[in-house]
Amino acid sequence: MKGTVVSDKMNKTVVVAVTRLKEHPKYRKRYKVTSRYKAHDENNEFKTGDLVMIREARPLSKDKRWVVEKIVKKAGVEDNGNSEKE
Repeated sequence: MKGTVVSDKMNKTVVVAVTRLKEHPKYRKRYKVTSRYKAHDENNEFKTGDLVMIREARPLSKDKRWVVEKIVKKAGVEDNGNSEKE
């Protein structure tokens, strides 16, 4: 799953918010549902705002069942395609 790191305050753990679209069964309107997962971050390398991929793993603690696989996009790095050379 792909989500955004919303908290990195714990040691070796980050909280990842995964947003998905859900459809109402009767009215067929789509709405966003956000789930928060605690994921293992062995080296404390992921920061708030990073877009990351997480995968399911064996239970690592009372409520930590996910591991951060890789980073998709670093926080604060914008790529608008207008790279100028000086």
